[in-house]
Amino acid sequence: MLQSLHIQNYAIIDKLTIRFSDQLNIITGETGAGKSILMGALSLILGERADTSALRDPGQKCYIEGVFSVAGKPEISRFLREHDLEEEAELVVRREIAASGKSRAFINDTPATVQQLREIASLLVDLHQQFDTLELGNAGFQRTVLDALANQLPLLQQYRQLYGQWQKTQATLKALQEQKAGFHKELDYNQFLFDELSEACFKDNELEDLDKELQALSHAEEIKTLLSKVSFDLKESDAPVITIVRQLANQLQQYQQHHSLLPALAGRLQSVYIELQDIASEAGSMGDTMVSDSKRLEDVNERIALGYRLLKKHGLQTTGELLALQAELGQKLQSVLEIDDAIASQEAAVAQLLKQATALAQQLSKARLAQAPELERKVNGLLAQIGMPNARLKVSITLSALQADGTDVIEFLFDANKSNRFEPIRKVASGGELSRLMLCIKSLVAQSIDLPTLIFDEIDTGISGEAAKQVGIIMQQLGKGRQIICITHQPQIAGKANAHYFVYKETNGDKVTTGIRELSKEERILAIARMLSGEQPTQAALENAREMVVQ
Repeated sequence: MLQSLHIQNYAIIDKLTIRFSDQLNIITGETGAGKSILMGALSLILGERADTSALRDPGQKCYIEGVFSVAGKPEISRFLREHDLEEEAELVVRREIAASGKSRAFINDTPATVQQLREIASLLVDLHQQFDTLELGNAGFQRTVLDALANQLPLLQQYRQLYGQWQKTQATLKALQEQKAGFHKELDYNQFLFDELSEACFKDNELEDLDKELQALSHAEEIKTLLSKVSFDLKESDAPVITIVRQLANQLQQYQQHHSLLPALAGRLQSVYIELQDIASEAGSMGDTMVSDSKRLEDVNERIALGYRLLKKHGLQTTGELLALQAELGQKLQSVLEIDDAIASQEAAVAQLLKQATALAQQLSKARLAQAPELERKVNGLLAQIGMPNARLKVSITLSALQADGTDVIEFLFDANKSNRFEPIRKVASGGELSRLMLCIKSLVAQSIDLPTLIFDEIDTGISGEAAKQVGIIMQQLGKGRQIICITHQPQIAGKANAHYFVYKETNGDKVTTGIRELSKEERILAIARMLSGEQPTQAALENAREMVVQ
């Protein structure tokens, strides 16, 4: 539910905040007052493209924020978790447009992409405007409507799980069959490669360790000489470093009582003396153990040469990769022996899943075929009720191969003028017809599907009188279970509101701004009376308006 909408520096809006009812919200106002601007601002936080031309003050940032109540909405919680966004009972969606044209989006104060806005918007708001035909003409939406009215959504979910398992099992079977064909082509070659690696018998990190040993063996004499020099220079030369350090330490100790910092300095020199003694001893010991071993050097070179040849042959870099290749080849050779059993097992699984999925698809198809005439009857009745007595909806169901939603291809066909020429909705229905048809359909499925906030932008074009009244009644009933926001010019619809908002223009100096405020009951009566008879409503119009509001 959209709790509030805050808009700042957008088009001719300076700053305004709207707090909505959780039922039927009606927005009215004179033509050009800014009702469409409100929808434009809302569209920005729903992921529409930003445009700096919409900034009222080009030197200031445009700021639009929607606060939604999302408690008990598992799909939204899932979306937030998947995108590492913070979960709260309230969801805050914000869009900012800088004067430079740069746009930023936030979900619960965390930066988000425009694509993420669009994805979450589909879970929060269903914005239907004139000529917005995409959803109603969408095969997925049409199937959902039919399945919802037939109470088949749980069965459909069960079917989809089976269908998904069947597809995965089929893919595994195909991979096994292709693997078997490849195995027989490559069996001898794989055996040769495996034997070659097994004979080499490398251990983990062996080549890397041998390379280090080779470096040590190749420079054994130089290292031995250097270590001896280190030991000699530190403690046996004409001016041993160790002796010099010890003498300096002793000299400092003689004067340490004369300066507060000398004891610490003397201590540090003493530590250096001890460390240098240790270094000299260790260097001497290491030098004594260094031996030039030509036989070991030859063996290491041969071993490394073998390893590098195999690495180059297989395009690898490390001993670990060679061992992984050996294990992989071993598994392939073993798999040749096991693959026929695996294929037989997978074929049985595919057949079983196909049988189960087909049975569920047939149940779905039967329920859809039974529900289609009922859907047609209810929708056509509602169409007549709202001023479209000649319009007819027809549900076409044709069989297809097994697919993600069953074996049915579902399409809503439409005839606006009793011509008996039914065509796909997207091809023949006008904007006003589509809007009212969508209202009828959604009013039927509202109890079966957890619809988001429904927003209807001027769907009442071309109707008046009793038809407009019936549209209002449908919206009023629909609003009892979910939030509806409707922009309308029809008093019959405005009279059904749980909350009525009036959009107006006002002039401040040389600037024109748009404002909006919620009307009290008496203000509503006056506003509706003006919709009926003009700026100076008659007494009859006022009485008529009062009756509309009281109903």
